[in-house]
Amino acid sequence: MPTVPSETPSRIVQTLARHGYNADREAVTLLARAGDPAAAIEAVVSAAGDDTLRITSSDVRACLDSNAVATGAAVAQSTPAETPETTDSQPENPQNARPNTTSSTPTTTQENQPTTSESPHETEGSKSTGRKEVVAEPTGTADHTQNRNPTPAEITGDITGRSTGTGEYSQFVTTFRDRYEQLSKLLKSRVNHRPATAIADMPGGSDAEMIGLVNDIRSTASGHWLIELEDTTGTFPALVMKDRPIAELVDELLLDECIAVQGTLADDSGILFTDSIHFPDVPRTFRPSTADRHVQAALISDVHVGSQEFMADAWNRFADWLHTEDAEAVEYLLIAGDMVEGVGVYPDQDEELDIIDIFDQYEAFSEHLKAVPGDMEIVMIPGNHDAVRLAEPQPGFDEELRNIMSAHDPKITGNPSTVTIEGVSVLMYHGVSLDEVIAEHPEDKASYDEPHKAMYSLLKKRHVAPQYGGKMRLAPETKDYLTIDTVPDIFHTGHVHKLGWGKYHNVLAVNSGCWQAQTAFQKKVNIDPDVAHAPIVDLDTLDMTVRKFA
Repeated sequence: MPTVPSETPSRIVQTLARHGYNADREAVTLLARAGDPAAAIEAVVSAAGDDTLRITSSDVRACLDSNAVATGAAVAQSTPAETPETTDSQPENPQNARPNTTSSTPTTTQENQPTTSESPHETEGSKSTGRKEVVAEPTGTADHTQNRNPTPAEITGDITGRSTGTGEYSQFVTTFRDRYEQLSKLLKSRVNHRPATAIADMPGGSDAEMIGLVNDIRSTASGHWLIELEDTTGTFPALVMKDRPIAELVDELLLDECIAVQGTLADDSGILFTDSIHFPDVPRTFRPSTADRHVQAALISDVHVGSQEFMADAWNRFADWLHTEDAEAVEYLLIAGDMVEGVGVYPDQDEELDIIDIFDQYEAFSEHLKAVPGDMEIVMIPGNHDAVRLAEPQPGFDEELRNIMSAHDPKITGNPSTVTIEGVSVLMYHGVSLDEVIAEHPEDKASYDEPHKAMYSLLKKRHVAPQYGGKMRLAPETKDYLTIDTVPDIFHTGHVHKLGWGKYHNVLAVNSGCWQAQTAFQKKVNIDPDVAHAPIVDLDTLDMTVRKFA
């Protein structure tokens, strides 16, 4: 007889999964409310046909009626689930309303008063700005008259199955040439570009404008900045005077990113005195697409199953909450990498592993994933702890790992990829380059406590990993899969284990924290993770609520 340790939806889903069955949400609810869930599951499993894959509410009702394993009204009539207790709700903008999709602040609720900063184009929420969140403590289940009905996600920009790189020098040249071609198109409407060789032939004192990749940045003996730009014809130096307002933009520059400069040539035409710097950027007129119905997506990352610090109890609370009436609109689960802890990722990692075999880690992750309602659409990309190549773009998991994680038939795509759900495009990127951005930028522009600001920088540069070298590994391909050629409605990352979100030129940027408590290694490098948070995005408004399950 199947055994159910407690009457929670996640336990019931896991028990059914061990018997090879998925189940819709109402079926799980009915089983949870049966007088004897274990007997009810045994009856349903015994009655299921050989070709049955999903247990439905009709299957459960028929079985309960014929076997009389329910206790009176527990099945005949269900009661709504308890919803998390919150304060500081915003009745003037309820969750089911459809306010202006370009409102500056994501709508959320919290235990404490929120203190968000606002500007015409950028708003955010994080620890430092007064994080807005709901502490979710589901204590019951709800009977639903309708199941989730997600539409299949559309995937673009996926490297999986398309990788042709072998690491030859000529292929790196091809990748960077494609980067230049893609991003220079976004800048040519703003400047009258001249090739580097043509600028060198212009008379001294001429006005000149150039688009190029940043080949070098160095300071002069006088404290000015010399930026060497490279296009397809050669290189040319641009000088930024330290007392010019644009000098502060030099602090934001990364090697290998694409920018445009305008200025005046020196008398000998050997250098360009720079008056302005332009980035590809997201247009300030950008208006995101939204869903035409009220539907939500949960954005998470960095689950790290296999680590001794994986928070299984918090994950189970999250899975249980997804089965409640309060989460009825959550039809999509997007996971931005690091499903498992991996093996040999950092020094002495073996001392912090609960599961030492990588395939066993994925088996355990799959079991935890089974606790999620079977009628949710799940999309996942790999991260740097996963069993794929480290060089980006990363292809999706191979067939062996896909088979291990096949219970929900999730969509598995590469890192990065753009996932379109309900007409809303979500750029999913695990986020290794955020380390480089945070290291190279001033603290007020990017920090681990405010990871969304580092994401703003990537949107501004229209590239998820502009700087090659250091911790950033690049796989040369026939095209640069890391450019942000089309502006997404949502930008979703992970990796840094910190929670932060905000809107940059109306693009919602979300870094979703993690499900792993602080490890000894993280303590050494002074990382205090934000654990067991689930950002929930209303796809019809792009407002967001953060649910906390720790």
